[in-house]
Amino acid sequence: MSLFNLVSQFEPAGDQPKAIEGLVDGLKKGLRHQTLFGVTGSGKTFTAANVIAAHNKPTLVIAHNKTLAAQLAQEYREFFPNNAVHYFVSYYDYYQPEAYMPVTDTYIEKEAMINEEIDRLRHASTQALLTRRDVIIVASVSCIYGLGSPEEYQKVNMKLARGMEISRNELIRWLIDIHFTRTNADITPGSFRGVGNVIEIMPVNERIIYRIEYDMSTISSITEIDSITRAVVRSVATVFIFPAKHFISNDEQSKRAFKTIGAELESRLKELEKAGKVIETERLKRRVKYDLALIREVGYCNGIENYSRHFSGKMPGEAPDTLLAYFPHVKDPKTGEMVPDFLTIIDESHVTVPQLGGMYAGDASRKSTLIDYGFRLPSARDNRPLTFAEFDKAVGQTIYTSATPGSYERELSVPPAGRTVEQVIRPTGLVDPVIDIKPVTGSTTYKGQIFDFIEEATKVIARNERAIATTLTKKMAEDLSVYLKEKGIKAEYLHSDIKTIDRITILTEFRRGKFDCLIGVNLLREGLDLPEVSLIGILDADKEGFLRSDTSLIQTIGRAARNAAGRVILYADHMTGSLNRAIAETERRRTIQTAYNTKHGITPQTILKKIHDITDQLRSDHDKAVVELIKIDEIAFKENPKKVIAEKERQMSEAVKVLDFETAAILRDELEALRKKTERAAKEEKKGKAAKTRKSSMK
Repeated sequence: MSLFNLVSQFEPAGDQPKAIEGLVDGLKKGLRHQTLFGVTGSGKTFTAANVIAAHNKPTLVIAHNKTLAAQLAQEYREFFPNNAVHYFVSYYDYYQPEAYMPVTDTYIEKEAMINEEIDRLRHASTQALLTRRDVIIVASVSCIYGLGSPEEYQKVNMKLARGMEISRNELIRWLIDIHFTRTNADITPGSFRGVGNVIEIMPVNERIIYRIEYDMSTISSITEIDSITRAVVRSVATVFIFPAKHFISNDEQSKRAFKTIGAELESRLKELEKAGKVIETERLKRRVKYDLALIREVGYCNGIENYSRHFSGKMPGEAPDTLLAYFPHVKDPKTGEMVPDFLTIIDESHVTVPQLGGMYAGDASRKSTLIDYGFRLPSARDNRPLTFAEFDKAVGQTIYTSATPGSYERELSVPPAGRTVEQVIRPTGLVDPVIDIKPVTGSTTYKGQIFDFIEEATKVIARNERAIATTLTKKMAEDLSVYLKEKGIKAEYLHSDIKTIDRITILTEFRRGKFDCLIGVNLLREGLDLPEVSLIGILDADKEGFLRSDTSLIQTIGRAARNAAGRVILYADHMTGSLNRAIAETERRRTIQTAYNTKHGITPQTILKKIHDITDQLRSDHDKAVVELIKIDEIAFKENPKKVIAEKERQMSEAVKVLDFETAAILRDELEALRKKTERAAKEEKKGKAAKTRKSSMK
C-alpha cells in the first residue's frame, strides 16, 4: 500500500517518464548515489515527486537557502495535499555567533533573535517524523546542526485522554518539566494557563489551544479552541503533547552533566595554569561556574548549547544528534547496525553539496579560538554541525538534482555503484536559447559590449519583452543601470546588498514591465523564473572565475529558456574553456529538444505564468508596505480594535501555513503598529481621565 498520494493534473511527459523509471529502478537496486541531470524548465520537482510516491519512504529534501526551500515545500504540498509535508530551516531571524578576535582583543557575545513561527514549524517537522511515515521534510542546510536527542524528545511526550487519572498539579509540574511556560496572559505556542479546574495548553507546533477540564483528579473533557477567535473547534478524546524545546534532559542526565562539566573544568584549568595563561584560567573559571549556577537555578544559561555533549552523554568527537536522527532507521541484517530508512534529495546539488561540506570547518575555527583564550571548555567543539563524512553516512540513498551537477555527484553517480539520469527534453517544447558571441572591446565599426547591449535590448523592449545583463561587480551593475536610464532605458540593478523584500519588489515590477532591463551579478541564476525575459547579455564572459565558470554560465543561460524567443549574447574577446563547455552543452540540449519537437510536431510556446506576489502594493520603504499592502479599516478599528487585531493575527497565521513568510512579516509589523496605536489611545484616555480628575478637585 502506498503511503504517498500524488495529486496532479499532468502526466509525466518529455524525458520525465524515462527519468522516473531510471531513478526508481536505481533505488530498488540499492544504488547509494544517483543524479537527476535536468535542464531548467524540465520539471525536476515533478519527477522527484513521482519518485517519492513510487519509492514509498519518508523523504528529506535539502535546498541551499530558505527561500528556495519554502518554494519547494509549497510545490510538494500541492503534489501531496493528503500527506505530511513540512518546512525545516534555521529559526533565527538574526544570528551573531559568539566569537573572539585576538588581534584586537574583541569578544563578541552571541546575539540571536528567534522566529517563533519557524520554531513552530521545526517542531511540527520532528513530531511528524516520530508519529507517521508519509512525511516529506524540505530543509535548508541547517538540518545538519545539533537538535537534541530524538529518543529523549519522544520519551517525554504524553498522551492525555478523556477519563485519564492525573491530578491538575501533576500535569502542571510535567508541563514545566518539558519547558512549557506558565502564563496568566494570552497563551502562545509552548505555554499554558491554569484557572480553577481548567488547564489550557498551546503545543509549540500548532496554533490550537487544548482546554483540559477536570472532575476532581480525572480529565473529564478535552476541547480544541481556536487561539484567535476563541471559538470551539471540536471535542477530542486524546491529544499528544510534545516538549516545548528539542533539547531535553532528565534529572539523572543533569546530575551526570554537572559532574562531567566540573571534571572537565578542573582538567582544563590545570592545562591553562601549566601554560602560564593566568587571564585565560580566571576567565574560564568564572564563566563555567556562573553558567552552572544559572543552569541549576533556572535550567538554562546563555550558550547552554556549548555543554550539549555533557547533557546528551555522547563521547568527545561523537557526531551530534540532528534532524537526520529523527528520520526512521532499520537494522542492517549484515552488520547489525542501524542504517537510514529514508530517501534524501539534494536540490541544486552543485551549490548545496559544497555548502554542506563547508559548514564544519568554519564553525571549528571559531570555536578553537574561544577555547584557546579561555572563553569555552574544549567540549564546546562538540556543539557543531556534522562533518560531510558524518552527513553522508547519516542520509542513506541520495538523489542529486541539478542542471549543472558538480564533480562530487558526477563521480559518485557512475555505474555500477551509481547512476545519472538525464532530463533534457522539456514537456513544453521550449528550446535552450540561441547563443551569439560578440567582442567586449570596440573597433571602428563596433562600439563595444555596452553600446551593443543597449542596441539589442532596445529591440526586445519594443516587442514588450525584457532583457537582463550580468556584470562581474556590484559597482558595475549600479553604474550600468544609471547609464541605461540616461540612454532612455528603464533599468534597475539587483545584488546581495539589497534587502530580501526589496529584491522581491524589483523582480515583480520587472515582470510587470514597470522597467524593462535588470542588471545583476550573481543573483540571476538558480531558481529565478522570468518567462518575460527574451534577451540575456553576459558582459565580460571571457573572465575566467566563479562568476564565469561553465556552471555559472549554463545556469545564467538557462534563465532565457522559458521564452520561445530566448537569446543570449556572450561578450568575449577570446574563448575560454568555460565558454566552450557552456556553449557545447547548450547546443547539445538544443539539438535533442529540437529533434523531439520535430518528431512530435511541437511548436514551442513561451511559458505564460501569472504574475502574483506578496509585493502587489509593496513600496521600497517597508513601513509604507505595511500600510499599503494591508488596508486598515479605520472605522472598524475605532469601533473594535481587538477584533481588527485578532483578524490580522489570523491572516498572519494563514500566511505562515502556506510558507508565505514575506506576507507574514508585513502583517507582523502591521500588528505591532496597531498594538502601539492601541497603547497610545489607552495612554491618552488615561491622561484625559487624570486631567478631568484634577479639574474636578480644583473646583
